[in-house]
Amino acid sequence: MVIIIMGVSGCGKTTVGRALAQQLGVPFFDADDYHPAANVAKMGRGEPLTDADREPWLARLHGMIGEWVGEEMEEITAVFACSALKKTYRDQLRGSLDGVVFVYLAGDFDLIWLRLAARQGHFMKANMLQSQFDTLEPPTAVEALTIPITLSPAEIINQILHQAFA
Repeated sequence: MVIIIMGVSGCGKTTVGRALAQQLGVPFFDADDYHPAANVAKMGRGEPLTDADREPWLARLHGMIGEWVGEEMEEITAVFACSALKKTYRDQLRGSLDGVVFVYLAGDFDLIWLRLAARQGHFMKANMLQSQFDTLEPPTAVEALTIPITLSPAEIINQILHQAFA
């Protein structure tokens, strides 16, 4: 099973994903690390990516996820952090793979704005947050586990582990 931690920039995907992967002793992958240089440059200029920009990136991530989905569905084999803001993006990441679980870290604009404003050295700037919320298609309960970011990272991880195997 591969866990994909999703949500807008600043919701805690990387923090939670790294901690979960470390606790489980499995690899962690941050989807941002696999963006082509052109995408990073575009975001660095404050320009939102288009679906065409994302297409090859999502295809590459799908291939990586396919390599990590294990035969044992009861065992988590990797953790990915990826915004996966639209249903079509989540569908492309999952494809026909079994054993992919999305976890949506849900939070409100004001809290996430504060987090991004305090962040340094990241290509995603706080002024791009509105475009992320405009793009966001929150997943349904069937599509993903939804966990509020008002919980601590440890509490979020406990919720993931409890709900992923419920």
